[in-house]
Parts: sequence; structure tokens; C-alpha cells
Amino acid sequence: MQSCEISSDSTDDPLSSALHRKRQPRIVVIGAGLAGLVTTKTLLERGFTNVTVLEASDRIGGRVQSIQHGKTTLELGATWIHGANGNPIYHLAEDNGLLEHTTEEERSVGRISLYTKNGVAHYQTNNGKRIPKDLVEEFSDLYNEVYELTQEFFQNGKPVGAESQNSVGIFTRDVVRKKIMLDPYDSESTKKLKLSMLQQYLKVESCESSSPSMDEVSLSEFGEWTEIPGAHHVIPAGFIKIVEILAQDIPSRVLRFSKPVRRIHWNCSSHDTEEIVDQVDHNQDQRPSHSPVCVECEDGECLLADHVIITASLGVLKKAHETLFSPGLPLDKSQAIQKLGISTTDKIFLEFAEPFWSPECNSIQFVWEDDAQLERQAYPEELWYRKICSFDVLYPPERYGHMLSGWICGEEALRMERCDDETVAEICTELLRQFTGNQNIPKPRRILRSSWGSNPYIRGSYSFTQVGSSGRDVEKLAEPLPYIKNTKAPPLQVLFAGEATHRKYYSTTHGALLSGQREANRLIELYQYSFGEETTKPNV
Repeated sequence: MQSCEISSDSTDDPLSSALHRKRQPRIVVIGAGLAGLVTTKTLLERGFTNVTVLEASDRIGGRVQSIQHGKTTLELGATWIHGANGNPIYHLAEDNGLLEHTTEEERSVGRISLYTKNGVAHYQTNNGKRIPKDLVEEFSDLYNEVYELTQEFFQNGKPVGAESQNSVGIFTRDVVRKKIMLDPYDSESTKKLKLSMLQQYLKVESCESSSPSMDEVSLSEFGEWTEIPGAHHVIPAGFIKIVEILAQDIPSRVLRFSKPVRRIHWNCSSHDTEEIVDQVDHNQDQRPSHSPVCVECEDGECLLADHVIITASLGVLKKAHETLFSPGLPLDKSQAIQKLGISTTDKIFLEFAEPFWSPECNSIQFVWEDDAQLERQAYPEELWYRKICSFDVLYPPERYGHMLSGWICGEEALRMERCDDETVAEICTELLRQFTGNQNIPKPRRILRSSWGSNPYIRGSYSFTQVGSSGRDVEKLAEPLPYIKNTKAPPLQVLFAGEATHRKYYSTTHGALLSGQREANRLIELYQYSFGEETTKPNV
């Protein structure tokens, strides 16, 4: 099948014709996650009527997935509203009464560390011993001091030394180890415990960054990620309520489910479009009108469009970008996709009939003493469980019952996903027995876990700036196609949204939402003198 390219000398300019005729542009949005839904909602509210959303799965939400569990809701995906002051997700939740039943235990001010807030984190070694609270606090202060240093390279323009290999993990491990070993007051056993805690902290950090390990996270770019001020919140009724609010005014005819996309033909002439439809979509009754984009679905249907907005995850783009676009992406954009990072962070929920942990315990942190000198946080396939960094206690028990949430990331998370529930439940029970020293811990009566890495329509949890990438790659990923401005080729044929396309808020739900608004506004500005009347800016 031939590729579609429009010559700069071409007079066949469907967008120009549409502008002069005030024809409604045909817009296809790929993906019904937060970015796709807010894009669609914004366009519809501003008078665009010919909008179609293609969702590969059978549900809305993307990486937001709230599961009803008895009387409560568990989050397999997005869990927190990260910051309140000016966060559009927070204001949506607040304006719609979604935070009324949030308890104090479910709010956190400052840097969030998984679920940990009230109570005490129990740091347990693989020998079944609890590390004293004062020793944990002493190490935590040291680690946080070095964490602050990692922010300075981007924020203050500090040069990155070659010995760090521009890696957050290598830099942090080196600096913390030196500080530990130079402490004249600690015994050798205390130093070993602190070195072991360092490895556990880096595992937690990897889960928060959704990276295979912090060794793969860029030190020079780490400080660019921007935290919105204010408390972090959970939504008791489920984060999916945010998704439902965004989708509630989108007509059902607009949303098309179980419609994975095979190929996006762009920069097409009218001849190209006719040829593609003839070859692919044999159910097309009428000759296609001129459109620069043709979206070919896996079921053989072709949708003609003036614009397509792609909100697929970075993981999907990494896997499919070479075959998804015809013609292929410009080299700099495909390189940006390759250089940016995405990995898998999974949750493992374990429900028990009764708590075996003490009332003040808010988490059980796994500290492997034989990891003290580990240089690379990667384990043999059969030892995948050693990447589980902790189990957090879900509060309040009146809502969640007696529930723990475990965390695992990287390749080890993918190996966990390939195991069955019974195997994972048995392994987690043995780990809890080993680290607490309590051999009487029963198997959980129920297990529930996420599988973002093996989901073919997601392929990872969220993005991070990998060693060798930068914010410029994020901006390049977000840049619409075609690039060239001084050509008669229709502009804004292929647009990109999603958390991985937001330079400062990547990896967040508000980053996804703002990226969707950004791309919708590109089209609103393009057509502002073409059709429709001015409407109030949507309140999202």
C-alpha cells in the first residue's frame, strides 16, 4: 500500500476548502482515557459536532480503573489527586462533591510516599526483625537530604558528573553510601542496615517513578517534574468518577468501543484516500470526500478525518509507532518516543479476615539485608518477588476492611503478571510471614492485582525521563504533524496528547487532562473564524 504524501505544490487542500465552506471538520480521537475524553468534551462544548472517539478496549478510563469491592472501591490505576492548588482534577472532584467523605488519613501534605501518612511504617528485615524507629528516622533524614540534591541539577543548572552516569539511582546510591560509611558513630551492623534500607527506598522510588529502577531515571532532568502545591487526595467513591464526569455529556454515538486502530494514513491526497478505502474498507458505499487523514481500524473499517488526536500511552507508541503511521513518523519524533521511558508499577491487594498488624502500623516495608551492596536492582526471573517493596495498610478500615496494598515495578512486575492469583497469594503470604516473623499469618481470603504491563492497549503505567532523554523529547512527542508551516499541506493532521506529552506534569492525571485541553485548543484556535459561535470556556 502506498504512503500518503501531499506535495507542497498541491492545490488539493481539503482543510482550506473546509475553512472556506465552513464545513465541520471530521475529528477522530484515539483513546477514551482522561486525555481523550477531555479533548472530546472540550471540542463538543465549543461547537464541533463531527467528533468520533475510538477506544480499543470495552470501557472508558484508560489507566483509571476503579474496582468495586463490597461496599468500597479499590484503584487498580490512578489513585491520588496530586496537589490541590490549581489542579483541574482537584477542582472537578471538589465541585462535584467527590471529596466530602475523604478522611484525614487519606490526605497528605508534601511529598507523598505511596499510602504512608498517619501511623508508623514498620521496616522489617528478611530475618523477621523490625528496624528501630529512631534508626529509620535517622536514615530517612539522610535519604531525603540527598533526594533534595537530585532536584538541584535541573532546577539550579548544576553540572552532572560523569561518575553519576546521569542517573538518579547511581548518584543517590553513591552519595548515601559514602555518607553512611563515613559516619564515625555507627557500628558495622548499623551501617549494613542503613545500606539495606537504601535499596528499599530506591525500590519505593522506582514504583513512584514507574521506572524499572532509579538507575534508568535521568538525574539532569529529574527536577523538572513539577509538584502542584497542596494536599494529595484520594476519591472514596473511586477515581473513575472523574472519568464519568468528563464523559457524561458526550453522546453515546461519539464513543466507539472495541475499535483498536491498525494504521493512521496521513498527508493523503484525494487519490490516496480513495485507494486506501478501496483496498481496506470494502463496506464503504460512497466515494470518500477529500480528507488528509484515514484511520484504518483492525476490523477493516476506515474513518476519514481532517484531524486525528492520538492519546495512546507511550508504551503503545513504543511498541507500535513504526507500523502505526503511514508515512512513518519524522525521525526526531520516533527518537523521542524511543528515548523517553515508561515501565510498569503494579498493585497487589490482599484482603484478610482480621488484621495481623498492630493498630499503629501503616505499612510493612521489606528490607533485604543481603541487598546492602547490590549494584543493580534486577533479579532472576524466579526471584521476581524480591522487587516487592512494601505492603501498605489501607485506611480507614471502616471503608476498606483489613486490606493491604503491595507494590512492585519493572520487569519483575511483568513476571508477577504472568503468575496466577494462587501463586502470587502464596508468595506474598510467605513474604509477610518471613519479614514479620509471624508464621501464623493466614493466606488472604481474596487477592486483586493490576496488570498494566501486559495490557496490549496500555503497556506500562506512566512515563518518566529516562537517562538520555529530556523535556525537549516530551515537547517533540507533543508536536503536531506535519511540522512544516510554509506548505499547502493541511495543518494539524495528527495531534498527540496524554500524560507523556506534558513536560512538567508527565505521569499524572492532571498532566493527561491538561494535554487533552491543549490539543483541543489547537483546533479551536485553528477554526475560531470558521464556524460556530463563541462559547464559555469549559469548566474542566
